[in-house]
Amino acid sequence: MYLRKVQPWLRLSTQSFDVKMQVVLGISAYYHDSAATLVVDGNIVAAAQEERFTRKKHDSEFPVNAIKYLLDETGIAPSDITHVGFYEKPFIKFERLLETYHAFAPKGLMSFLKVIPVWLKEKLYTKNNIKKELKKLGINAQLLFPEHHLSHAASAFYPSPYEKAAILTVDGVGEWATATIGTGDKKDITILKELNFPHSLGLLYSAFTYYCGFKVNSGEYKLMGLAPYSNPANAKPFIDLIKNNLVDIREDGSFLLNMKFFDFATGLRMTNDKKWEQLFGFPPRKPESVLSDDYICMAYAIQQVTEEIMLKLSSTAKKLTGLENLVLAGGSALNCVANGKIRRSKLFENVWVQPAAGDAGGAIGAALAIWHIYLDKPRRIFLPDAMSGAFLGNEFSDKDIRNFITNSNAFAKQFSEDNLLTEVAKLLSENKIVGWFQGRMEFGPRALGNRSILANPQNVDMQKKLNLEIKFRESFRPFAPAVLEEDAMKYFDIDVSSPYMLQTAFVRESFRLALPNDYESLPYMEKLYCNRAVFQAVTHVDFSARIQTVSKQTNLRFYKLLLAFKKLTGHGMLVNTSFNIQGEPIVCTPADAYHCFLNTGMDYLVLGNWMFSKSLQFTKKNDFTF
Repeated sequence: MYLRKVQPWLRLSTQSFDVKMQVVLGISAYYHDSAATLVVDGNIVAAAQEERFTRKKHDSEFPVNAIKYLLDETGIAPSDITHVGFYEKPFIKFERLLETYHAFAPKGLMSFLKVIPVWLKEKLYTKNNIKKELKKLGINAQLLFPEHHLSHAASAFYPSPYEKAAILTVDGVGEWATATIGTGDKKDITILKELNFPHSLGLLYSAFTYYCGFKVNSGEYKLMGLAPYSNPANAKPFIDLIKNNLVDIREDGSFLLNMKFFDFATGLRMTNDKKWEQLFGFPPRKPESVLSDDYICMAYAIQQVTEEIMLKLSSTAKKLTGLENLVLAGGSALNCVANGKIRRSKLFENVWVQPAAGDAGGAIGAALAIWHIYLDKPRRIFLPDAMSGAFLGNEFSDKDIRNFITNSNAFAKQFSEDNLLTEVAKLLSENKIVGWFQGRMEFGPRALGNRSILANPQNVDMQKKLNLEIKFRESFRPFAPAVLEEDAMKYFDIDVSSPYMLQTAFVRESFRLALPNDYESLPYMEKLYCNRAVFQAVTHVDFSARIQTVSKQTNLRFYKLLLAFKKLTGHGMLVNTSFNIQGEPIVCTPADAYHCFLNTGMDYLVLGNWMFSKSLQFTKKNDFTF
């Protein structure tokens, strides 16, 4: 078995490539965000989500294309895979469904009649279906099923830079667990406490996502982004209604949901709409309809409740473990506002969040759990972590890009790296919008400088333009700053690195602008367009920002681009948003990137060392061709 591309960890190894290595394939599938990863001798060498290849956002199908990519990327033969890990136990999920329907009977009959036949025909045979899919790919390996939250815990602890850490996993639901607290010690993971279905923070947040008119399992980011537009005083009654009627929060962070208000356990919807309307005084919002203050207050309220629960759970993790490090995973760990609050609480000395904290990252956790727990293999610790900056996906050579340009009749110009960085920095300083496609694709929901759309954060109109002309999404959505790691403290109240855009911090006072006296009472659209900071495009209405710190160790070319921009403007910071439009996955190939470039308001596209100008596509001009 030979690896086609030399990974950093292999450069440190003394073993020859023709020495047999042990390979574990991790898989998540059949709910949402299916993905696959390869772990070779305990090292994460490649990982990808199925959606990137099929172009179906949150694709839940078996990740056949992702697995094919993994094998092609590494040169590993299917026969070399020794173990396959699936990220949860389907039979226990079925047990939970049956017990839940029984507990709530006769309520839930319609849901029962719809859901159970699907299980009896398909999902009960998940193990056989996985084996069939693997066989088609030539993979005949031992198939193992770690529990869902163990997969999350493993994805959080094993790639982290800590020998010991408290582990907190929070999501919708796995088999039974909805949240767990545990410890990681070298290669061992111990689960200490768990909260069980139907009492779920993830499902509570999703219920509000639904009621505010956004799509469950994909619109939670929108709810989080909407929350700061609320006037806190106006939202206070909503917080009281939630805590007095919907959720009983205990001091240790555990809680009970009042299931009279929820239908997700046995129904076909998230909420009992009639009871919610009686409680809050307004119906669920219709998708794409006008956002009234009621829904904005509701978003703020559930975000505050979520942060309170996450802080209490973190405090309990500290009390139970006494450790200085905390690692997090599960869908709720993607709530970067809550993560920022945990960091600022100083409960823990260090906090690390798995960049693919949702179900996609369960594939990594399943593979690592097999390696360290089932196979009892020792653990190596990497700095800054073992995720390679989340750059675990496919990449394209200069030859690949040349072939694409030729076959698509596109017009492009090739640059040396230094000239490219200088030219792109100049265009960005002139408020041009650039699609930036470099190196290996990111794993997880964030674009971190390899599949990104970049812009000038100082332009006061850039947020509006990016949302309406590039992303085609709601105007209230905020954008993230990518900032040189060594400069982050200058602009934001942050004293640690944040490479994965998974925590928020506040813009320092010196970069804020004076607000009108009636700012808190302004309608949300007026708040949005009120000049509030020097870096308007990346400063949310509450002066927060979802920060990505960029270091030369994890992404040298992106780091150099920020340096080039700093040389021109005095600031090593750019707007960084994912290279996609609303409703589509992040681009995967040069063809995906070019298509997105042509069909949006982007001015330039950069593929590797090749630059495309929008104005010169489909023309006969040759002054910009190779």
